[in-house]
Amino acid sequence: MKPRLVAWGERFFYAPSLFQRLLAYILWPLGALYCFIMFRRFQNSVPRKQGLPVISIGNLTVGGSGKTPLTVALAQHYTHPAVVLRGYGRQSSGLQVVSDGQRILCDVACSGDEAMLYALQLPQAVVIVSEDREAGIAQAKAMGCECVFLDDGYGKHFIAKYDIVIDVTPANGFCLPAGPFRERLWPGKKARLVREGEDFTRRVTIRDAAAKMVLVTAIARPERLDPFLPDVVARETFPDHYFFTRDELAAILEKYGADALLVTYKDYVKIRHFDLPLALMELRLELGDALAEAVEHYIRTYDENKD
Repeated sequence: MKPRLVAWGERFFYAPSLFQRLLAYILWPLGALYCFIMFRRFQNSVPRKQGLPVISIGNLTVGGSGKTPLTVALAQHYTHPAVVLRGYGRQSSGLQVVSDGQRILCDVACSGDEAMLYALQLPQAVVIVSEDREAGIAQAKAMGCECVFLDDGYGKHFIAKYDIVIDVTPANGFCLPAGPFRERLWPGKKARLVREGEDFTRRVTIRDAAAKMVLVTAIARPERLDPFLPDVVARETFPDHYFFTRDELAAILEKYGADALLVTYKDYVKIRHFDLPLALMELRLELGDALAEAVEHYIRTYDENKD
């Protein structure tokens, strides 16, 4: 189950109570200081070209915003792209090549859930996890990739890139720790702000649906699933990137008398070998022509770009 502190924090950032709003104002001076430090960090960063086009898909706040499906939707149009990400929640460190574009080279414990999702949904892509994002990009270049999609890369101001930022407007508009904002759209920072319903549309289908399903998920802000959720007998939510055990999932099935666990693809990559009945929420994004064409133009004209 999701710890109470995590659930409290999600409400504080995205659906604050009156008390939480008051607390946010009390913490505002710390948030303002943090925001100033992050702005100075941006001002002191000099973007460096990486030798191949880099497209960053990011957001400004903590918590989920849909970066992963948007990255998949953009990268699937290319024959030899790379996806580079930090690999939150993985049980490894350093640079790891998760997929070389032909085969998967490690398990999900080593890669983390999001990297394994990319490896399975983008079989033609090189997938690299690395805390040092420039090292990951350099590895992708050495492996002959045509472009790099950088997951959660907005704040990497020292990397010259095409920035796509998913617009999320939480009820609490302050910077950490008073609110959810890690960064702002800084003056002088070029970024393309995209919105669901304008630049992309979500389509969700349920594979292997059963009569009695229990939702089990470990994603940030699981309430984002609500518009697409079929009838379920119960919901069990866990912290983002949580690694399930087979026994606890089997116990959930038994507890609710469910025929199947309803999971997202991010959950599925961690439990697909458990031999349990699963129903999968398959999410795909339909991109607007303008966004896809803008990314294609950036990649096609990269040698001419001054960044």
